[in-house]
Amino acid sequence: MMLIMRNKFPLIALVALLFTASFVVTGRSEEVELPAKDKFHLFLLVGQSNMAGRGKVTPDDQQENPKVLMLNQQGKWVPAVDPLHFDKPRVVGVGLGRTFGMEVSQSNPDITIGLIPCAVGGSPIESWEPGAWDAPTKSHPYDDAMKRANEALKSGQLAGILWHQGESDSRPERAKVYEQKLRELIARFRKELGGNDVPFIIGQLGQFEENPWNEAKAKVDQAHKNIAKSDKKVEFVESDGLTHKGDKVHFNAESYREFGKRYAKAYSEVTEKETKE
Repeated sequence: MMLIMRNKFPLIALVALLFTASFVVTGRSEEVELPAKDKFHLFLLVGQSNMAGRGKVTPDDQQENPKVLMLNQQGKWVPAVDPLHFDKPRVVGVGLGRTFGMEVSQSNPDITIGLIPCAVGGSPIESWEPGAWDAPTKSHPYDDAMKRANEALKSGQLAGILWHQGESDSRPERAKVYEQKLRELIARFRKELGGNDVPFIIGQLGQFEENPWNEAKAKVDQAHKNIAKSDKKVEFVESDGLTHKGDKVHFNAESYREFGKRYAKAYSEVTEKETKE
C-alpha cells in the first residue's frame, strides 16, 4: 500500500504543476490594467461572417499589443488576438478588427483601443432587431451586442461602430427593404448606446469574379452607398482588389488585414471632419 502511494506522488505533483502553469498563463492574459475611461476608445464590431473573420490565423495574428484590447466571450478585457470572434468557433479566424485596432492605435498613441466583437456569421439584418433570434448560432445578435456593449461602456467611451453585412440579404425580397432596415439599425445603435453622432463604418461586400453579383446584391451595395452619402458620420469602405479564401464568399487573411487598414482610414477621415467642424 505504501509503495502504491509513493508512485502516486509524482503524478499528483505533475498534475498540480500543470494546473498552476495553466492558471498563471490564463491569469496573466486576463489581468489587463485599463486606462482612464476617456482614454479607452471602444469600437463595436457587428454584422455577419466577413466581420467575424474566416481567414487563416498565423502566429503574427496572435501577437499581443497592450494598447489594443478586446472584450472576450466571458466579458473580460484581454489583449486583442485573432480570432476575435466566437460566433462559430470551428470556422472563425482572422478578421479585419484586429488590424483596424492596430492602425487606429498607431495613429493615436495616447489612447487604448477596445474592440467589442459581436458579429454573427450568416445573420440577415432582421436578426439585428431587438428580440430577434438567430437559430443557427442559438443567439440574439442585437440583444447580445447591446449587453456586451453596455458592459464595455462601464470602462470606456464608444468611438465607432464597424459594420460588414449584407450577403444574407442579397435576395430580391430582402434587398427591397434593406436600406430602410439599416437606417433604422444605425439610429437604434446610436440612440441606445448614447452616441447620436458616433461614426458608423460600412464595408463593401466582396467583389469576386467567380461569384458575380446578382441584382439583389447590387441593391444592397447601393443601399450602403446611399446611407454613406446622406449621413456625414457614415463612411463606405470599398472592397476593390480584395480576394476570397477559395470559397467565393469570405475574404482571405491578407485581404481582411487590408480591409482593416481601409476601415481605419475611413474612421480617420470621419474624425478629421469632426475636427474641422
